[in-house]
Amino acid sequence: MWTIPLLARGDFSEWRDAARALASAGISPREVDWRIKGDIELFEASTLPELPVPDAAAPPLVVPQAFLPLAEAVVCHTDPGRFHLLYRLLWRLQSDRRLLELTADKDVAWARLLAKNVARDSHKMTAFVRFKEIAGEVEGRRRFFAWFEPTHFVVARTAPFFRRRFADMDWIIATPKGTASWNGESLIADMRPGEDPGHGDPTDALWRTYYASIFNPARLKTKAMQAEMPKKYWRNLPEAALIPELIANAEANVRAMAERAASDPPTFHYRLQDLAQAMPSAGFADVGTLGGLREEARRCTRCPLHCTATQTVFGEGQEAATMMMVGEQPGDQEDLAGRPFVGPAGKVLDGVLKEAGLARETLYLTNAVKHFKYQPRGKRRIHEKPNRGEIDHCRWWLTKEIELVKPRIIVALGATALYALTGDRRPLSQVRSQPVAMEDNVVLYPTIHPSFLLRLPDEAERRRQHALFLEDIRDAGHLAKSFSG
Repeated sequence: MWTIPLLARGDFSEWRDAARALASAGISPREVDWRIKGDIELFEASTLPELPVPDAAAPPLVVPQAFLPLAEAVVCHTDPGRFHLLYRLLWRLQSDRRLLELTADKDVAWARLLAKNVARDSHKMTAFVRFKEIAGEVEGRRRFFAWFEPTHFVVARTAPFFRRRFADMDWIIATPKGTASWNGESLIADMRPGEDPGHGDPTDALWRTYYASIFNPARLKTKAMQAEMPKKYWRNLPEAALIPELIANAEANVRAMAERAASDPPTFHYRLQDLAQAMPSAGFADVGTLGGLREEARRCTRCPLHCTATQTVFGEGQEAATMMMVGEQPGDQEDLAGRPFVGPAGKVLDGVLKEAGLARETLYLTNAVKHFKYQPRGKRRIHEKPNRGEIDHCRWWLTKEIELVKPRIIVALGATALYALTGDRRPLSQVRSQPVAMEDNVVLYPTIHPSFLLRLPDEAERRRQHALFLEDIRDAGHLAKSFSG
């Protein structure tokens, strides 16, 4: 019987050299007793034989390519039988080169399970190592220390990940199963156990703040969480101190989230039903006025947009305004408020009106389309451009507004408004800032929609377009004053 002592701390070459000598000498697995040096009695250690001398006439050892990475992983496991297992596989592979393809084979299945456990432990190390800064720099490089307690001997095989990820700082990762360090030039792995100095770090509070902010009590599954973050790692995770309290308060926090969460806007047809019950079917008392038209528009079902919008967003402003401004359609905030131009684009417009010396309350503001068209994306509603059919269906309301307000200047804000007012589908750039005579001595003034300025990524171009838009609004205001004067 050959007793082979090993340090057994994840050094693959230690097992490989011994296994190669034994197998080359023709010593079968039954004749080998793989032992861990710490488990060998002093008397036994003094009588251990030297490794055998390989037979020069013996054929060379050959293994499939997949065996080496498998063996390198299995050696890092803490199972005391791992060396027996690997030597059996090595011995059997000499007569059966396709052994590793037999997934049902007991030895193959066992080796793959051990390798999987090592890979998982290595992954946990990349996830749960927490560096703490050490006071003082060396040659301008900050220094960090981390204590981790892996299940297996994974420090040396996982250390290259930290070298790639944290190459700009000096660090030491100490564990009971070895230590790894990086100084900007050399990655050093030491098989000897490290020590935990137990010092804290100001970033511990940041970890706790971060974890508390991302913890979602509504998705809490305690067993699944502990499977991904086993309790054995908690002692070295600053945020883990919050976990018991977060779990205990999860139910109450879910109720609180539900109470303060914004409810989805009610769909239009529910409001339509309410209005149908509240209003007489014979018509409206103030037909022929903006007020009556507004009430009638609240029940509009001319196009499918009414099915998902919160409400009709009708025009507002001075009923006999000299200037009317027509935009494209209401946005998210307009849909919820029921008023035109109260969202981000509306704030831009308000600012430009103020710079141009125009008061919003002296104008009439409306949109070519009265319902918000959007695509849901998570909890957000993303604006979607209305199509020609939807614009055509809504033109009836816009025409009625123009008939009742009787403006002398209509500012078309964007290509959609221009098409709704004239049927002109030319690019806005070809007609911008060019007044167009319409019926009943009305002048149309095309310009951009204020939302265009919000979409410009370049600050210089945004300032340039803002100045052009301000100039357009001032020109339209001067035209309006000439009519009113």
